[in-house]
Amino acid sequence: MDSSTATRSIVDALTKAIVEHRLHPGTKLAEQKLADHFGVSRTLIRQALFQLVQKRLIRMEPARGAFVATPSSDEARQVFAVRRMVEAEMTRSFVRGVTPGQIKALKDHVAEEKAAVTRGDVAGRTDLLGDFHVRMAELMGNQVLAQILGELISRCALITLMYQSSNAAEHSAEEHSDILKAIIAKDEKLAVKLMDEHLRNVEESLALDRKVPSNDIAMALA
Repeated sequence: MDSSTATRSIVDALTKAIVEHRLHPGTKLAEQKLADHFGVSRTLIRQALFQLVQKRLIRMEPARGAFVATPSSDEARQVFAVRRMVEAEMTRSFVRGVTPGQIKALKDHVAEEKAAVTRGDVAGRTDLLGDFHVRMAELMGNQVLAQILGELISRCALITLMYQSSNAAEHSAEEHSDILKAIIAKDEKLAVKLMDEHLRNVEESLALDRKVPSNDIAMALA
């Protein structure tokens, strides 16, 4: 196994443990323990941890090391409020100028989402469900909007990853499909309404009262 493949498998394993709520927010991720568990060098562990920092799934503290990020539900609700404002206007603009090429690109994306949900690819489906929104901004050619939206989505990604059930993810994919149908019909009012309802549903589906999982790395990764 080459180093990039090994790093990817470590990223996937840790993402899965966080996603499935087996690693609790605030858990310390000791490099040596992880290196022993995966049978790799600490250099590869550092590379994997760096990727997880970029995904905002963990945080690095100077002289203390890596910890699973601790998301705030209040912050998530504020992020969703901003997203509803931004994405209502984005959807409105998208419908007004939609092209056959943009519709095909969104159809392809929704098909990928459904495939990820069907095969139980938790990390993949989470990325794709968030990317649907950024994809709309990119298809409009508005890179500033795409960047802002990407940052907003990454701020609530950990909470969505941790607290969204597979049923809720399946529901999200279906709602994206409904939004797409309204876009194809060029029904601006319906598309905006469905986008707003979709974001409210995602927020309401977050089970913030799940039971506290294990802080023990070996047990969580077993």
